[in-house]
Formats: sequence, structure tokens, C-alpha cells
Amino acid sequence: MHQLQLSIADFVVEIHDTHHPIGVSLYYEDQRQPAKKRTEEFWNERVPKFTGYFERLLQDNGGSYLTGRRATYADLSLFQIVEGLRYAFPKRMKAFEREIPGVVDLHDRVAARPNIKAYLSSDRRIPFNEEGIFRRYKELDG
Repeated sequence: MHQLQLSIADFVVEIHDTHHPIGVSLYYEDQRQPAKKRTEEFWNERVPKFTGYFERLLQDNGGSYLTGRRATYADLSLFQIVEGLRYAFPKRMKAFEREIPGVVDLHDRVAARPNIKAYLSSDRRIPFNEEGIFRRYKELDG
């Protein structure tokens, strides 16, 4: 489980690097062109690699979740990855989701869990914004 979470953490770093490819101390506006280039590489190479890995795990484990039939914190984290990518890259993600039906199904199963569903519809859920890891910059969304 820990290894899965570390892989998800690596994926999160790569997501962040789409809008800060040169350095975190620079504003996005100071690295706009490198961000476009990094985002193309991210969607062509990195997203298929990471999501393909999770897709294969779901198939190999024969269950509804990453490690089988029980939900874990890794499943919740992968749910958040899908949510965040849908926010930050709505066009790209909509086109890509057909490549990862198992991951999308996992996302939907997690979202349907009663406590998660209640949290998602509550005012405790902080909406995505341009200050977090998942940031929407129209010019990076293809």
C-alpha cells in the first residue's frame, strides 16, 4: 500500500510541474512557454504511464479497488487525482478517460461511498483553485 501511495505522490509532483516546470519560486507567468512544453510531455508520456500502471493493477487484482475488494487510502488518493485532472485539464481529461475505464470506475465507486459523497457535497470540501496543486490554465489544456 505504501508503495502505491509513493507512486501517487510521484504523479502529484509531475502534475505540479506542468505549471512550474522551471522552479517553484517563479510565478507561472514567468515560465509560461516551458509550462506548455512540459504539459505536452506530461500528457503524451507521463499520464499514460502512471494511469496505465493503476489500470493494470485494477485488472490484475480482479477487484473493485487497487488492492482488491476493499477501499484504501490509495484508492482515495487516486480518486483525488482524477478529480484534480478533471479540474485542471477538463478537455484533455475528457478525451483521455476512455483510455482508463478501470481508473474512472474506481473514481466513481469512491465518490459513491456514503461518507465520501456526503463530504463532497458539504461546505467542508475546499474547491479547487489556482493556489493548489491542480491549477487550471486554459492555455495548458490543449
